[in-house]
Amino acid sequence: MTSTPQPPLLVFTDLDGSLLDHASYDYTPALAWLARLKKDAVPLIINTSKTAAEVMVLHQTLELVSPFITENGASIHLPASWCLDETPDDRGWADIVLGVPYRRIRDVLEAIRSTERFRFRGFGDFSIKEVAEHTGLDSQGAELAHLREASEPLIWEDTDEALERFRLLLIGAGLSLTRGGRFYHVLGDNSGKGRAIAWLVDRYHLLKGRRPMTIGLGDGPNDVAMLESVDRAVLIRGEHDLTINIAETVQLYTTTQKGPAGWSEGLDHWLG
Repeated sequence: MTSTPQPPLLVFTDLDGSLLDHASYDYTPALAWLARLKKDAVPLIINTSKTAAEVMVLHQTLELVSPFITENGASIHLPASWCLDETPDDRGWADIVLGVPYRRIRDVLEAIRSTERFRFRGFGDFSIKEVAEHTGLDSQGAELAHLREASEPLIWEDTDEALERFRLLLIGAGLSLTRGGRFYHVLGDNSGKGRAIAWLVDRYHLLKGRRPMTIGLGDGPNDVAMLESVDRAVLIRGEHDLTINIAETVQLYTTTQKGPAGWSEGLDHWLG
């Protein structure tokens, strides 16, 4: 009797509070699993609110060759081996913006703030020093976090009632609001972590002729769409006290440990 071959595997991961420690950005507890995924040639696909400039540094440090998703699914970055009609640039990458360009987002935010007098501040309002203070990044990392393509993190300083009106006004402008571990994020309503995953799964299917099994790992409300889009999900215990509701149909494992230790715990559960 012949056994049915196992489908190929793609692993999608959030960064802050997941693969990376929320405060120190350390990933040492995840090293064993990072080595195993690399040895087994399993694509590890970063899916984060961080910018492409930030992720590229970590991507090179981890010696990854897989695509990555940035700014909460607003942008996808493909290595040449994942390209079809796209033409890679001089770096060997093709960048695909699924969402709304950053300048358009800033224009909408400035117009809403001017007319409604809401109290909030986004990265476009911050100096590099202020970005560093709010994120815990060093000045170089804060500069990379400032290089945004299609989303705006912001700190809400107004009431819950004002926040709901703000959300509705964004919808009217073709934008959406999602909550991360540190910030709210404004991006185009046609983008998101789940939609970016679906795009990459379809691309993999076209390239390889087989549909992969998917695992997703994340810790924040902005990871819900990702966790509900994969075959097996890992909700990592967060540093925040935010309530995270995942659809009951999802094959979900919730960790007892935080950050990269919880990340490894989740892969232990699903992959053994």
